[in-house]
Amino acid sequence: MEIGISTFVETTPDVQTGEVISHAQRIREVVEEIVLADQVGLDVFGVGEHHRKDYAASSPAVVLAAAASQTKRIRLTSAVTVLSSVDPVRVFQDFATLDAISNGRAEIMAGRGSFIESFPLFGYNLRDYDELFEEKLDLLLKLRESEKVTWKGRHRPAINNLGVYPRPVQDPLPIWIGSGGNTESVIRAGVLGLPLVLAIIGGSPVRFAPLVKLYKRAAAQAGHDLSKLSVASHSHGFIAETTQLAADKFFPSTQQAMNVLGRERGWGHYDRSSFDAARSFEGALYVGDSETVAQKIIHLRKNVGITRFFLHVPVGTMPHEEVMRAIELLGKEVAPRVREEIAEWEKTQ
Repeated sequence: MEIGISTFVETTPDVQTGEVISHAQRIREVVEEIVLADQVGLDVFGVGEHHRKDYAASSPAVVLAAAASQTKRIRLTSAVTVLSSVDPVRVFQDFATLDAISNGRAEIMAGRGSFIESFPLFGYNLRDYDELFEEKLDLLLKLRESEKVTWKGRHRPAINNLGVYPRPVQDPLPIWIGSGGNTESVIRAGVLGLPLVLAIIGGSPVRFAPLVKLYKRAAAQAGHDLSKLSVASHSHGFIAETTQLAADKFFPSTQQAMNVLGRERGWGHYDRSSFDAARSFEGALYVGDSETVAQKIIHLRKNVGITRFFLHVPVGTMPHEEVMRAIELLGKEVAPRVREEIAEWEKTQ
């Protein structure tokens, strides 16, 4: 069971003061958070790509590279790379470079993206949303298969027997598929034999169990070895010394961020009752003291089949020292409990 952190490097106004942290400062803070995550024994850190004012990381590979030379063991991944609106050749080169700096710890999490700002920014038409992803994923996979590539598609100039460099340390460079729970994307990941990341940010996580089974069925039918495939989850959460303290600290920024998105997407108002329901044992928020969060992750592993867990923190803007403390508790208290109990449970399966 792998446990780690994901972040979108958010720079929303502080709920208490209204001040907005600069992009530069928040990026530097995230590098510190990655270094701490490595020091406390976490397995992976993911940085998401966005192209809007309230998120500072438009280039996850650069942020991760800044931390790569200061870390020793933690794996470094995008969360996600919006593959539909970028050049797969450049993505591969950036993460192969990150793989060199980190000596084989880079990963790519590829997704279509739930935000659309990058499409007009880079000159893509949203009508091609699905086709762009399929075509660019095909090219990305070919790039990692061989040093020289011949490829032709509709949305990018053809490549005729050209080399792509540098080559990564890892062979192959890990490529995960990020999904919000779309059936087609889950099946695609299974057919291609790629590890899967599910964004479980609402409802009951147990409801994702059928999707995991569908993914494994598609992979098995395509002839892939299920023992080599992993399923990860990405879920919002926060850890503090007591569950009440964790909830009280995490709610204000979460409410603010969720209501900004809610106004953009037509969601209902996010209030404390919604938040408290989501942090129940069967809910999608992993908010509480170390024991509470550990037991929820264990429940997720046993009942959904998740083998890698990303705690997404913060949601909105929170004090850097509070985020650092949550990372410390996840690494020093939550992760050891989860790993120990899951190891014992797996012996009986």
